[in-house]
Amino acid sequence: MTVTTAPPQPPQTAAPVRETRRLTSGHLPAWAPWAILVGSLAVSALLFGVLAMGSGEAFSLAGWAVVAGLAYLVLITTASSIVEGRRKGVDRLVTGLVTIAFLIAMVPLVSVAFTVVVNGVAGLSAEFFTSSMRNVVGEGGGALHAIVGTLLITLAAAIISIPIGIFTAIYLIEYGAGNRLARGITFLVDVMTGIPSIVAGLFAYAVFALFFGPGIRMGIMGSIALSVLMIPVVVRSTEEMLRLVPNELREASYALGVPKWRTIAKVVLPTSVAGITTGVMLSISRVIGETAPLLLTAGVATSMNYNLFEGRMMTLPVFVYTQYMNAGIPVEAYHNRAWAAALVLIVIVMLLNLIARIVAKVFSPKLGR
Repeated sequence: MTVTTAPPQPPQTAAPVRETRRLTSGHLPAWAPWAILVGSLAVSALLFGVLAMGSGEAFSLAGWAVVAGLAYLVLITTASSIVEGRRKGVDRLVTGLVTIAFLIAMVPLVSVAFTVVVNGVAGLSAEFFTSSMRNVVGEGGGALHAIVGTLLITLAAAIISIPIGIFTAIYLIEYGAGNRLARGITFLVDVMTGIPSIVAGLFAYAVFALFFGPGIRMGIMGSIALSVLMIPVVVRSTEEMLRLVPNELREASYALGVPKWRTIAKVVLPTSVAGITTGVMLSISRVIGETAPLLLTAGVATSMNYNLFEGRMMTLPVFVYTQYMNAGIPVEAYHNRAWAAALVLIVIVMLLNLIARIVAKVFSPKLGR
């Protein structure tokens, strides 16, 4: 007689019951920090509103934000310490401080961008992008000569600086690690990183004045001055990116009999190309808005000049400076051109960074199998 036994049934588990967090459950509910923030903003606004009406002065946005931020930090830390414990209260305090620091850092960035866009749009026109300031007094004219000068001078500076900076970083990481010459180069690069831009301009002017005499002004002089500022940034950024490449990749290439120069060209540089591109664009973004060295070296011009090796050449930073500081009549026309040139300069930097991101994404090593 065969006895069949039924398979054991899995134990029945009750459906989990979703509990609502309460103030007494050891955790603040998700709405509590937002409620405290809104309450702090409202109480601070009421306080400064009463003070403004009583004194007859304008409402203080800065004071309202500072008092509201301090009130929020005190209230969220106290509430969290009571309900969740001291450790969580300190965590919420530090989180609040970091968030407030981020917002403070964003205030000038947003303010500058908003101010430039609002004031710069008024000066933009078809004439602004298609004409120069030759024989223009008062209204009219444009910044085509300054845009062309900025692009040519920055391009020449990049052509000079990028190969020198990348090859220097390759020597420091791949060939000269630890020797006395590499330490000396690293020290000089660190010193060059902190030099004022006017010193770079004086250096370029002094070098060319020795050969061509005092008073010389050329676009290539501006490129030399900018390259002095670019090279240390390219070296340091490339150096850090090359350090991030795992040594295992180099050793695997050497084990296959690949020479060192080819390992660097085919393994090390492609692996770090995204970071190197970012560093190069940071160096270009730093120098493209320099005014003092270009004012000394490239000078001021009102006409088109496509030759870097002959005559003065206008750039956007110098154009902004001259239009704002040497405003004629009507003043609004000069100021509008200055704000429009500043906006164009910011847009050029944004486009260069966008191109750098695309290049880094296209040429970075693919991790998929």
